[in-house]
Amino acid sequence: MRWEISKEFEFCYGHRVWSQTLNKNFALDDCLVCRHLHGHQGKVIVHLKGDKLKDGMITDFKHLNWFKKFLDDRVDHKFILDINDPLYETMLPLYKEKKDLIYFDENYYLPDLTKIKNEPNHIREYVESFVLVDFVPTSENLSYWFISIVQKKMAKLGVEVSKVELYETSKSKSMALS
Repeated sequence: MRWEISKEFEFCYGHRVWSQTLNKNFALDDCLVCRHLHGHQGKVIVHLKGDKLKDGMITDFKHLNWFKKFLDDRVDHKFILDINDPLYETMLPLYKEKKDLIYFDENYYLPDLTKIKNEPNHIREYVESFVLVDFVPTSENLSYWFISIVQKKMAKLGVEVSKVELYETSKSKSMALS
């Protein structure tokens, strides 16, 4: 017997798919709107699986509260920017080198705010709005990023992650499968 459970999380985020290309024969036009700065009301669904139960459960749903906190604290109402994006230097000119960033084990960076300690509040608020990654923040790459984060943490409980779904809109989603 196998079981699967899932839990949904919602958050708002912005991104830019600077690498977007289109085949006009399928897209019907060549308008690269995902290259623009834009945002989404995202939804992530984390699926956990198991072939044995402990206390009648794969795991308690509360064991995913840490992921909700991660989304709330690090991703919600943030702009996810690839450090390789050609606009990176324009958007964050004071953070040209990785040494100016703080790396986190969940594979992202934040700008070191001590670098702007003497700047006005509006500059600090602007800089705080970024989460920096080392990949193009497509729906597919974001779902892979999220599954990597969840797998690493849930493995400590002996819980398997079967997939993570990311809805950019109610009609467009990607999945990362384990």
